[in-house]
Amino acid sequence: MKGLPLSGARSLIFPALFLAGWLCLCVATPAQQPQQPVPPVPPEQTTAPPQNAPRTGESSTNKTSSKIPPFVILGTVFDEKAMAYPGVQVRVRLKGEKKFKWDTYTNSRGEFAVRVPEGPDYEVFVHVKHFQDVSQFVSAKGAVIQQQLSIKMQPVSQVKAGEKK
Repeated sequence: MKGLPLSGARSLIFPALFLAGWLCLCVATPAQQPQQPVPPVPPEQTTAPPQNAPRTGESSTNKTSSKIPPFVILGTVFDEKAMAYPGVQVRVRLKGEKKFKWDTYTNSRGEFAVRVPEGPDYEVFVHVKHFQDVSQFVSAKGAVIQQQLSIKMQPVSQVKAGEKK
């Protein structure tokens, strides 16, 4: 019997072994079963309570602690050149009181917003170094839910040495 040349035998052996290995993998490996879909949870079975539901031990009538005040005092603070003034301290207190209840700073565009309860009158006090303090009154009564303020700061006049005030 006459055999194939050695190089021809090698060229047939490699594909035959590859085919045999591939068949073993296909026959020996079971087909993967698809996963069962997870059934949707009905809304009544969720674990988290609704956002506006009272917590355990809390009555539904005690909503004042989590209620957002309805009246908004908005404003923009400008310097003497009518440019927006960022980083200015803005404090709000009830009219006639000495202690401030709300405190904020203007953003990069000189704007601020403070939420307060509606009803009473408020004093908005604006303070920044080297400028005169500005105070404005806001009434939170009536059907209006916000008050827009525009505050222009004036520099403190510098008294030179030797001049009389």
